Amino acid sequence: MTTQMIILNGGSSSGKSGIVRCLQAVLPDPWLAFGVDSFVDAMPATMQASDEGIEIAADGVVSVGADFRALEAAWMEGVVAMARAGARVVIDEVFLGGAASQKRWQKALGDLAVLWVGVRCERSVAAGREVARGDRVQGMASLQADVVHEGVIYDLEVDTTHTESLECARTIATHVS
Repeated sequence: MTTQMIILNGGSSSGKSGIVRCLQAVLPDPWLAFGVDSFVDAMPATMQASDEGIEIAADGVVSVGADFRALEAAWMEGVVAMARAGARVVIDEVFLGGAASQKRWQKALGDLAVLWVGVRCERSVAAGREVARGDRVQGMASLQADVVHEGVIYDLEVDTTHTESLECARTIATHVS
């Protein structure tokens, strides 16, 4: 079965976005890229700091509410609809709920052919990247480094601690059928 979607899961500052850009460059067919950050950015500003939407505490703890989950489900269904319509899609995700987050995607995906990729990075390296980026609440990378992978089943894992995004993308590309 031809891979229609690639879902990359990893903590904040683990290197997912860089890998996605490199995947778009190395894969022979065009792939659309979407991520949880673009989903959050598309939400109304009032939901980006509310109990029912998404809140990021000063220490980096992220919590989401019912309105967030409802919009997330609709977003997932929409992304899957694009893939079903023939677009190849790569997703940059952060499974804050570990296996429960993967299950939400699986529900939307149905029988769609997906390559599940875990993107790992040593906590200290991700935290250093977080500081260098300057656009993240410090603490998110460290808090998310392991929890996003709890109970998640992958087809493939890459580690960006000492491996460049392009090499990770090439590894992933060899698993796309």
